[in-house]
Amino acid sequence: WLAALADPQIGRALAFVHRSPERGWTVQDLAHEVAMSRSAFAARFTRLVGEPPLHYVTRWRMQKAASLLREGTSTIAQIAESVGYDSEAAFSKAFKRAMGSAPGAYRRASRPSTLPVAA
Repeated sequence: WLAALADPQIGRALAFVHRSPERGWTVQDLAHEVAMSRSAFAARFTRLVGEPPLHYVTRWRMQKAASLLREGTSTIAQIAESVGYDSEAAFSKAFKRAMGSAPGAYRRASRPSTLPVAA
């Protein structure tokens, strides 16, 4: 992963994804942003990062969404939009597939318990 960050083109692509996870990234878009052909970009990204570009984009979106859900200040619809989903339903389905639980359940499970602790 450090090699990916150090690579001038792949490092820039990672920065684009991290700065704008809501953008509807395609491999072609990312390759264009870093002045590479689509196939060369996809191969180098996969070799350096360890997964294909769009898998990484999805994983980053879900990590960002999980963080926002733990913070608890945004609605699920707002979080869905902020990580690039057009609907709450599409986001919920993708989140459950990636994280193993629905966004609401994930949020509830990440809250500190309000039950008294037995002494």
